[in-house]
Amino acid sequence: MSQTMPQAEPGLRTEYPFTLPRGYVDEHGGVHREGVMRLATARDEITTQADQRAKQNPAYLTVLLLERTVTSLGSLPAVDTFVIENLFASDLAFMQDLYRRINADGHTEVAVSCPHCGNDFAVDVAGDAPGGS
Repeated sequence: MSQTMPQAEPGLRTEYPFTLPRGYVDEHGGVHREGVMRLATARDEITTQADQRAKQNPAYLTVLLLERTVTSLGSLPAVDTFVIENLFASDLAFMQDLYRRINADGHTEVAVSCPHCGNDFAVDVAGDAPGGS
């Protein structure tokens, strides 16, 4: 019996484009910054916690969760644990924050206020908006 991913309701956002601050550098020197992360499922959370690598080192849970939920990164054919393990620390921190935001908060926007005029507005921290980093 094969299992498939649940289908999303119309209007429910399940994928989030992002731009890494620095980017993953592959073995040929290519830099991959643009990617997509999907919402995590209960299966993602449960299976990664049962993984022996996460049991031996709880910090590795992050690597396993990102490997499962990052569906694309630049022109890489696949995103695996090797790719996640070799991200720069700032990119890993960015990805952890993005994962938390989309799975806990349900969005990638944060409310901010202009220090000069005091107006409130939202900023997309995923970095996929025009001019984002």
